[in-house]
Amino acid sequence: MKTRDLTELALRNLREAILRNSLTTLGVAVGVASLVAMLSLGVGLQTLASQRLNKSGLFDAVFVTSKRNMRGMNGEGPRPAASKTAKPEDAKPIDEAARQQFEKLPNVTEAYPQVRFLTEIRFNGASYSTNVLALPDSARASGTFDGIIGKAFSSPTAEEVILQMEFAKELSPQPASLVGQELTLRYPQRHETTSADLANEKDIDKQMDEMMSGGISIVSRDRKLRIAGIIDTDPSAGIGGFGGGRVFIPLRVAEDLHPAQPDDVREFVRAGGSRKPTYMALTVRVKSPKDVLKVEEAIKKMGYNTFSLLDATRNLRLVFTVFDLFLGLFGSLALTVASLGIINTLVMAILERRREIGVLKALGATDRDVSSLFFAEAGAMGLLGGIAGVTLGWLIGAALTWGTSIYLRRQDLPGVKISYVPWWLAAGAVTFAVVVSLLAGLYPAGRAARLNPVEALRYE
Repeated sequence: MKTRDLTELALRNLREAILRNSLTTLGVAVGVASLVAMLSLGVGLQTLASQRLNKSGLFDAVFVTSKRNMRGMNGEGPRPAASKTAKPEDAKPIDEAARQQFEKLPNVTEAYPQVRFLTEIRFNGASYSTNVLALPDSARASGTFDGIIGKAFSSPTAEEVILQMEFAKELSPQPASLVGQELTLRYPQRHETTSADLANEKDIDKQMDEMMSGGISIVSRDRKLRIAGIIDTDPSAGIGGFGGGRVFIPLRVAEDLHPAQPDDVREFVRAGGSRKPTYMALTVRVKSPKDVLKVEEAIKKMGYNTFSLLDATRNLRLVFTVFDLFLGLFGSLALTVASLGIINTLVMAILERRREIGVLKALGATDRDVSSLFFAEAGAMGLLGGIAGVTLGWLIGAALTWGTSIYLRRQDLPGVKISYVPWWLAAGAVTFAVVVSLLAGLYPAGRAARLNPVEALRYE
């Protein structure tokens, strides 16, 4: 039997029992819709999480520390195995020369220091102790200032400050009113005394103190800064600070301040009185997360400790894979029930069309032709049900996204897209529906092919 004749005959048979076949097709559509809706939620949540995490800048960054002071990222806990084999005095410091070396590595976009220091904020006659963290200019591209009250830094060298919302509430019950006002930043500065300064110093005692200290001292400085904006989130978690920042200033401004770092004294003692400034840690930004491992290996070979969050990414993908698997299994249950409807419909069609099957065989139709006819009917119901199911599943996902966004906006939160139907999910769902329908048609097709034409013609 020709394919064209087989198709026309299958469509005609489907139209003759249109109500029963439509209900069966609707059952397939509902099954596919439940599968698509559940998987679209899993894919949507995974896409949302990946976009937010990638935008935070955590997964395209390598955090570098010296083997001198590496006791975990917070300076606590046991030293890593690599530092046990190296003498502390032989470990390389993280200084400006090291930063420039890192920037020259392939696939590295920038390397900037983690500048963090304690400070005293003076505002309206009151003092507040807190900590300051410097933000690089690239923080704009990572979504750091999304939802900011006011504006981001006007330039990389602007003498401006951005406050974290909780700290802003300590300064004023109406944080938005702080934008545009000035505050005073009192901070410890690392001061280097030159030979000319020693020669001009008339106090012999002070001169001796400067000489004994190697020309390094910590002095208190004040700097007036304008409040540019206020943010709810903590951007320091995404730029290498690992959270905890409450006051943020541009990185170039922080470097010009020459603030005393927590490890300045330790590095000064270890270096034997060297005036060369060092950094606690550096953040090395790469072009893509896939370049992180290569850059990490290169930096380790240079004699430094590195840390990245790729392991967290792998674990996140594993969690979402298992999550999608369970959603797919639950969604497939409805399609399995729909396949039983296909079997029932085709078995009923055999009983109603026994005489027609007998006539086909008497006219020369083979068992394969008869079974192909029922397979075509099953496949048609699966194809139509799959297309309708994908459309219905997409509508369910869109409705869930719409409802979730409305709820979040009522809570003063930005709306999110929690459902996403990629092309491969739509194509896979339709293909899966057709395959399940063909499998459901195996028994009816085999039963129809085995009918004896003589007995079938006698059937009334």
